[in-house]
Amino acid sequence: MSDDGRQAPGAPRTGGRKLYQAIIDALQADIAGGRFTAGGRLPTERELVERFAVSRLTVREAVIGMEILGLVEARRGSGVYVMANAAERLQPSDLDIGAFELIEARRLVEGECAALAAITRNDEDVAALRDILERMIAENAIDSPDEFADRDFHRQIARATANDAMVLTVETLWDVRHRSPLCVAVLDRARRAGEKPRIEDHRAILEAIAAGDPEAARAAMRRHLGRVIEHLLEATQDDALERMRAEAAQLRDRANRFPAAS
Repeated sequence: MSDDGRQAPGAPRTGGRKLYQAIIDALQADIAGGRFTAGGRLPTERELVERFAVSRLTVREAVIGMEILGLVEARRGSGVYVMANAAERLQPSDLDIGAFELIEARRLVEGECAALAAITRNDEDVAALRDILERMIAENAIDSPDEFADRDFHRQIARATANDAMVLTVETLWDVRHRSPLCVAVLDRARRAGEKPRIEDHRAILEAIAAGDPEAARAAMRRHLGRVIEHLLEATQDDALERMRAEAAQLRDRANRFPAAS
């Protein structure tokens, strides 16, 4: 599978189930069969990508899902380890929709939504988007954990299409952000890593819609959500380097406590 979520040739068949759930099933079977024992380390992300012929996005969702289910524990800078009684935990179907597949769907739907809005918008729609962008800037300035302005911005674009089905679709996709345990977990990591609504991305979308340019609006929306995916990858990747830096800082601090020999 490519990094944008499409299945690669040779990837395992899932019988209609999500790929990350199939990977969790396979790893659970390995745990139950003794291939990976309690306290043992799972293969690396690269090894899992090669084994299952999927993207690192899918492997990462599977590992985060296993954490949520209590199957494994990620230890900073060390790896992912099997928890005790892992085979007795919840099932992958309890996770619902993952953040990466949600954003992939949003790229498709909201890209076309922005293109249509560029054709159908009126002056009131554009003014509303400008007001919401100012609210978004204010929320970013105070590090607000809420996403009210961000959500309102995307909903307003849907409303500008004058298509109730489009509005319902966009609102449903946003609702998933708060309903799916896996999605909530991944996005929470991104927020802790400093992810905020991207003002310049939203401004570019707004200006393309205001200019009545559907191609530019579609491209701006897709670029914006592509950057969100990239940040999620950064926020969920192995942070061994961060740990090394922290340990180096601790060593320097310890060394500074003792005066140099004269």
